[in-house]
Amino acid sequence: MPDDALLPVVSVVVVNYRGADDTITCLRSLRDDLAYPADRLQVICVDNRSDDGSVERIKANVPGVKVVESATNLGFAGGCNLGVQHAKGSVVAFLNNDARPHQDWVRAAVDMLLAEPTVAAVASKVLDWTGEKVDFVDGGLTWFGMGYKTHQGEPDDGRFDTPRDVLFGTGSALFVRADTFRGLGGFDERFFMFYEDVDLGWRLNLRGWRVRYEPASVAYHRHHRSMADVDSSRETYLLERNALASLYKNVSDKTLAMVLPAALALSVRRATARGEIDTTQLDITKRRLDGPDDSDPIAIPRVSAAALFAIDQFIEMLPSLKESRAVEQAARVRSDGDLLKLMRNAMEPASPEIPYLMAHRALSETLDLGEVYGYRRNILVMTSDAITERMAGPAIRAWNMADVLSGDHDVRLVTMNPHSDPPPAPFQVRYTHESKVSPDVEWADVVIMQGHVLEQVQELKFASKILVCDIYDPMHLEQLEQGKDLTDARRAHVVEVVTEVLSNQLLRGDFFLCASERQRHFWLGHLGAIGRLNPTLYDSDPSVRSLLAVAPFGLSAKPPERTGPGPRELVQGIKPDDKLTIWAGGIYNWFDPLTLLHAFDRLRHRRTDAKLLFLGMRHPNPDVGEMDMATRTRALAHRLDLVGRNVFFNETWVPYDERQNWLLSADCGVTTHFEHVETTFAFRTRVLDYLWAGLPIVTTAGDSFADLVAQERLGVVVPAEDPEALADALERVLYDEEFGKTCQVRIQAVRERYTWETVLAPLVEFCRNPRPAADRLTGTGPLVAQEPLGAVGVMRRDLALMKEYLNAGGPGELAKRAGGRIRRVLRQGR
Repeated sequence: MPDDALLPVVSVVVVNYRGADDTITCLRSLRDDLAYPADRLQVICVDNRSDDGSVERIKANVPGVKVVESATNLGFAGGCNLGVQHAKGSVVAFLNNDARPHQDWVRAAVDMLLAEPTVAAVASKVLDWTGEKVDFVDGGLTWFGMGYKTHQGEPDDGRFDTPRDVLFGTGSALFVRADTFRGLGGFDERFFMFYEDVDLGWRLNLRGWRVRYEPASVAYHRHHRSMADVDSSRETYLLERNALASLYKNVSDKTLAMVLPAALALSVRRATARGEIDTTQLDITKRRLDGPDDSDPIAIPRVSAAALFAIDQFIEMLPSLKESRAVEQAARVRSDGDLLKLMRNAMEPASPEIPYLMAHRALSETLDLGEVYGYRRNILVMTSDAITERMAGPAIRAWNMADVLSGDHDVRLVTMNPHSDPPPAPFQVRYTHESKVSPDVEWADVVIMQGHVLEQVQELKFASKILVCDIYDPMHLEQLEQGKDLTDARRAHVVEVVTEVLSNQLLRGDFFLCASERQRHFWLGHLGAIGRLNPTLYDSDPSVRSLLAVAPFGLSAKPPERTGPGPRELVQGIKPDDKLTIWAGGIYNWFDPLTLLHAFDRLRHRRTDAKLLFLGMRHPNPDVGEMDMATRTRALAHRLDLVGRNVFFNETWVPYDERQNWLLSADCGVTTHFEHVETTFAFRTRVLDYLWAGLPIVTTAGDSFADLVAQERLGVVVPAEDPEALADALERVLYDEEFGKTCQVRIQAVRERYTWETVLAPLVEFCRNPRPAADRLTGTGPLVAQEPLGAVGVMRRDLALMKEYLNAGGPGELAKRAGGRIRRVLRQGR
């Protein structure tokens, strides 16, 4: 619990309109009864042009309260916004003038905001004046836009003492981060009163914030005292109009097209049902037959007129609401379906009249409104890799992400590589030039990207879209090896650029996927180095797994089956009974195929039928040229006279859906690499194909797969650059039948852990409830005062800081901090 001097300043706004007696009681309670430091509390009373002497009475009876006089009656919404204009606190609170706070009302809410950086607003528990019955503990929202209080009037018997996320809090007792409140434009003043709090909570949730009910923050309310002398039809008018306005602003285009016509129709039926109007009286079959048609006026009760007038005025509001809708839809990061649980019972009819209930049921069933708030969302997967029948690792990974997610969502896989020729898929997949992807980005609720996509599509850096960055490939570490062929200056520049590319992703993303726990530690270090591991992120999730999850490369859950010929049939020199070792994938500078060739040079003198096949020499993406290591490998194989005898090169690239024919022909899978940083954090994606095909594995020590092979006894792990040990390992795996069979049995059990459905589970879970990262919510950060606190407040704060510095480092630390403060003050005074 923070020292009192370090608590945020809270500005409490109370709106008065001709209710001075209640308002004075409320303000005195705020001044005298709260267990919150007085110098951290600002009380603001807004008088909504009462013109009844309220201002003078309030000033005389509650000195010290800042009284703001409005030139006109702005309603509750406008009055609160006017009060916030004068607020100094980093938290603003709203309390009805006919309410009084419990002594812990402020402290409990502030503690929640301090503990939960993703909570933008705290909804208090509101009880009746005696504290016996519930006024507000939770709220629901109907599909037609009407909010309602759940459990209202029920006894406060302990059932409502657990904090929970809610869609909205009641404006009668509510706390909001000040910057966030201002960033949303405050309450919608067009509402005047009623549902402005529903609308605010709705908008907060759509933007990724949470609204949290805190039962320890209690207020007591004399309900509707301000409306005691106002005809109920005026309240009905506001409720009907504001529900339509909030619905129009906040639901998605797809939902709006379905629910708005039904909501308008239902509003008319509420009007006629409440007024018990016979709506068939103008039916032409009921006209008089014995005289002139009746032209007398039809009586409509005020309660019925209220709903009809509300629809009319909703139409008048549409031009301005359209502008607001554009803002809200551009800023939203959550789908309508994401909020369904917070709506509690979206199908709640919210009115008891029998004709109305019949209409509600008819509309709901006829239009399938129960399916409107589904959980399917639009997910865009973007890659720069070529998507063809011959795919490399990044494209394979992007493809399978799209495939796994397409069962629950509407997915588009977009490649910006012009060499793409996508095969058929159960989801949308196509090539689009990077300059023309804006419609896809706009369509998406969630964007999943890899490689250089963020640099190619600059709008992703600034869009409010939820962004998932697939950083399974530490590209800058690869460049340390790959760039050895370049000049020193060029190599340094390339590494610097790629590092910046990755840093930009780590600064922007809302969720990250890496390939192993090793990588996760590496990326945590990078996040810390660039300042992304900040208190806001840490406080929202100390494990940081909600930001950075492990999702290795995967393999198909369906076991491989032969569909055509393999290397024993297609490659001259490989015989049916040869012992075949396969190198799956390409040859890149960070690999060490040279030691492997020297090992085979030794092995062939002992085992003439030992053969080695390099599966793919030419990368399927023409933009990726052949690396120096591939050239050196060919040259060494020729120099050792291995080519065509014991070593074979497949110069093309085996199509993705044919690779099983080649893998199933092999007896062993191999991968060798040098001992360097790239190896330490690499995840050899094609090694998974060995697991898929049940091949015992021979690998060099140093990477995460080597750890897996050793721990699970899937083959043999050898030291780096040791051809003799490698030759012995290959001989054991290829010719020791009992050992090979044991490896295959172990592989069968392990490979289930690496199916795409299993490894992508963190991504699937995130996409079920996607949220912006905690520190990407506008307004997150320390809750601090926005203006000087006065001499007493400054003194208390400085004493608390002195105590903290002394405890941390003694007099030396205090002197250093004091010197820094003096230097800052001197700089500011220049």
